[in-house]
Amino acid sequence: MWQFPVIEDNDLETLINDLLEIHGYDFRNYSRASIKRQVNRLFTRDKFPSFAEMRYRLKIDKTYLKRFVEGITVNVTEMFRDAEFYRFLRTHIIPTLGTYPFIRIWVAGCSTGEEAYSLAILLKEANLLHKSLIYATDLNPAVLEEAKQGIFNLKSMKLYSENYILAGGFQDFSIYYTANYHHAILNKELSEKIIFSQHNLVSDGSFNEFQLISCRNVLIYFNSYLQNQVFSLFDNSLAQLGYLALGTKETLLFSAIAKRYKQVAPDKKIWRKQVYEV
Repeated sequence: MWQFPVIEDNDLETLINDLLEIHGYDFRNYSRASIKRQVNRLFTRDKFPSFAEMRYRLKIDKTYLKRFVEGITVNVTEMFRDAEFYRFLRTHIIPTLGTYPFIRIWVAGCSTGEEAYSLAILLKEANLLHKSLIYATDLNPAVLEEAKQGIFNLKSMKLYSENYILAGGFQDFSIYYTANYHHAILNKELSEKIIFSQHNLVSDGSFNEFQLISCRNVLIYFNSYLQNQVFSLFDNSLAQLGYLALGTKETLLFSAIAKRYKQVAPDKKIWRKQVYEV
């Protein structure tokens, strides 16, 4: 049975250089194992007869380039994914955030917006949404457009409702959306408190001061150099005593900023920025 050839390491480096030099997308410090896996998946899916054909297509076809970048940066997400994380936020972090006169939260790598909307619901149920603003950013403009719509497959709502209950939710989850044929449209009350914007963690700088930054399951795609670069960005963006939440396979422990942070609980991937005298 015919199998498509795989992208070799030297081909991958060529592709990464092309993306930077021709189109300005910088993937040089992404995890090679992760990006190679995604490129090979796209190579096979799109049935290229050779690497040269794929390279040429990426050089001349902007529509395909857009699909390609979307394909290698897409994140799997769902509302209240990792329910224990949200339960901990609900009981331990959100009440502390409530002591601030205004709450700013940054969801970095927001994909299609499920995490940002989940946080909005937590704030709503803590009676804090009225004094909160959630900045949800991603490199990928296509997923941001989808996120702004606040429209999800109605079939997904059953899973999201189960996640919500596991995360300590106490309302009927259906109050947060309107069913319309095969889709669920989230309430405007939630979307009005979320600003979706394109931001590149690799090249863009800090743009505000936040009490909570959530960047979950994004850094696993970066090498250690780039992870430290992003941690520095987050450090510059967090208020004193602000919180940084990471994914289950990510850690702040070996980073350059680790000494300025304290893990809030041994089994939770949430750190709090400490106050140090100058």
